Amino acid sequence: MKILYLMRHAKSSWSYDELNDHQRPLNDRGRDDAPLMGQALAERNIKVNLLLTSSAVRAQSTAVLVAREIHYPHDQIVVDESIYRAEVKDLLRIVRECPDSASSVLLVGHNNTITEFANLLSPTPLNEMSTAAVVCLHFRVDNWTAIDRANAEFYFYDTPKNQK
Repeated sequence: MKILYLMRHAKSSWSYDELNDHQRPLNDRGRDDAPLMGQALAERNIKVNLLLTSSAVRAQSTAVLVAREIHYPHDQIVVDESIYRAEVKDLLRIVRECPDSASSVLLVGHNNTITEFANLLSPTPLNEMSTAAVVCLHFRVDNWTAIDRANAEFYFYDTPKNQK
């Protein structure tokens, strides 16, 4: 069994005109919602073996805040620059290249790609993922290379609004 958590980064700030898109930080709501979602994951007793995140500041911040809540070591977060501008096929390749020793992976990425990727794999269609939303899919496979909608089970979809 392989478990994949797909998370859209938390709400980012548009207040800094001097920053490019890659450098945008979380806004106040994002800084509240990311740990809130981490707490929600912790309440579900999830164990993540590998946490992958985009290199964008807002995604890395989301990953760090969630990692703290689920007791995932900060220094083991894998920052993958290719997630930042990834297309769906790129995210599929990234996940399929995960080590099989990791039974549970959390990937923090960006919309629209993260929603499209979730819909590629999920047997249950999803609307646009809100900021800090998490979808969980279980796959009846032993290897990440074999993940596909055909062997996927939709487990849950959660948002910060559900936690407030």
